[in-house]
Amino acid sequence: MENEIEVTTPVEARKPSLKVIPLGGLGEIGLNMTAFEYGDTIIVVDCGLMFPEDYMLGIDIVIPDITYLKRNREKVKAFVITHGHEDHTGALPFVLREINAPIYATALTVGLIEEKLAEFGILGSTTFETVRPRDRVSVGPFDIEFIRVCHSIVDGCGLAITTPLGVVVHTGDFKMDQTPVDGEVMDYARFSEYGERGVLLFMSDSTNVEKEGYTLSEKEIGVNLEDIFRRCEGRIIVAAFSSNIHRVQQVIDAAGKFGRKVALNGKSMVANVRIARTLGYLKAPDGLIVDMKEIDAMAHQRVVLLTTGSQGEPMSALTRMAMDNHKQLKVTKGDTVILSSKFIPGHEKAISTMMNHLYRRGADVIYEKVSEVHVSGHASREELKLMFNIVKPKYFIPVHGEYRHLVLHARLAEKVGVRPEKIIIAEDGDVVEFTEDGVNKRDKVEFGRVFVDGKGVGDVGAMVLKDRSHLSQDGLVLAVIALNGATGETVYGPEIITRGLVFEDESAVLLEGAKRVVIDTLSNINVEAKTEQLEVKEEIRRALRRFFNKALERKPVILPIIIEI
Repeated sequence: MENEIEVTTPVEARKPSLKVIPLGGLGEIGLNMTAFEYGDTIIVVDCGLMFPEDYMLGIDIVIPDITYLKRNREKVKAFVITHGHEDHTGALPFVLREINAPIYATALTVGLIEEKLAEFGILGSTTFETVRPRDRVSVGPFDIEFIRVCHSIVDGCGLAITTPLGVVVHTGDFKMDQTPVDGEVMDYARFSEYGERGVLLFMSDSTNVEKEGYTLSEKEIGVNLEDIFRRCEGRIIVAAFSSNIHRVQQVIDAAGKFGRKVALNGKSMVANVRIARTLGYLKAPDGLIVDMKEIDAMAHQRVVLLTTGSQGEPMSALTRMAMDNHKQLKVTKGDTVILSSKFIPGHEKAISTMMNHLYRRGADVIYEKVSEVHVSGHASREELKLMFNIVKPKYFIPVHGEYRHLVLHARLAEKVGVRPEKIIIAEDGDVVEFTEDGVNKRDKVEFGRVFVDGKGVGDVGAMVLKDRSHLSQDGLVLAVIALNGATGETVYGPEIITRGLVFEDESAVLLEGAKRVVIDTLSNINVEAKTEQLEVKEEIRRALRRFFNKALERKPVILPIIIEI
């Protein structure tokens, strides 16, 4: 009998695909991070943080969940950073501990990242590749060109990522400033050239899609600052984002024009000005910038203080001044405080409180709602339309915005001729896969938000935040009882201690009632059961919960503490 030969039909090889996987920044402001995967190579564009929302009690910052990247860490070949803002770079100190890959970025962006990594003690283990606009780098199958854009920070770039399936154009954060402070206009020509060649996918900043018209030029702020400086007779305190080097430059220019010296206050302001001056992005005549210690001896009309704290952060320099708690400067009558930044959503109350305290000190406060002392760094609707007409993409994914921003940007794309079936509204974790046959969005990878609380990274989850919220809203009740471990008899207590519930000195009747509830509960538990601490605690917890809900219509966190003697 002849040997039988098993014949197998070859399985058709899977067609090459480009996967675009947003891990943050689609559905929120901040947390920007997108992975591009082709074969055995992943490049990660941006690696940002987000500042905590109101419900994230006690949380310092939020970073993206990088479970997918950790699971594929051998594929991650590069971090490509569009610019130096923390919502695009701030997660790097945490992510680089898990995934070690080179960072590609422009000079100022590299300088700001190096400063941050040095704080975390991990600078030496990171490789940087410094690039300039129009430079091209190759990472596996990806060819990446950095294209200059204007934004509220120096050295911002968009990206043209050439892949085997086509070109992806990613704007980063941008606006079309025709008169930038440094004269470096957005590189429309390169974007247009890619548009003429053909762009597979366009990914564009959605932050200002709700704003009609065009975003004002940064130079407009310089004119307004000079007008304010001309009128002021006392000290001028300017609060701005330390990364906005163009704004800092215009404050320095205005100070020099009107014979004032500039002192810097705030750790990040001092560091960023030092980095920008070293790299040649910020220019100040010798002697114009002075040490904080020198301004006490100077006439008030000769002083400008450039500080951080424009968002009313509790420990910031400006907040300490407002609370009359700053070691080196006291705000007095005649001072003018300029808040030269936008009010970040969620910070309005803190900023309002800080402003009220500044007025109490006798200062005059100038801010965005009463004077043009800030302009956005993001493109408005007409600029976004123009980018579509320049790039002329086949497919479009709106990025960098809350969900409503993404939807509105998608509708804007339709108005300028992008067909609806070519628009993909993606969210964090979506896998948008491009092949020769088209595009699909079927899979989902692990994604989410990782909370950083002090030295803890990821150890605070939803349940901990829920407990913190519960404690903040309803307070805490401790019921302390000492029991004989052998007989179950009460040796001490019960003692009722409350925090955030009632003022104990004025609630003696209520607390006596709570004690009586605990005593009655213990008397109804048999001796054998009293030796089981978990059962005793649960019975006391239930009884006190019912008591306080009935007496106060509140539901405090109740913690019975049983001490066995």
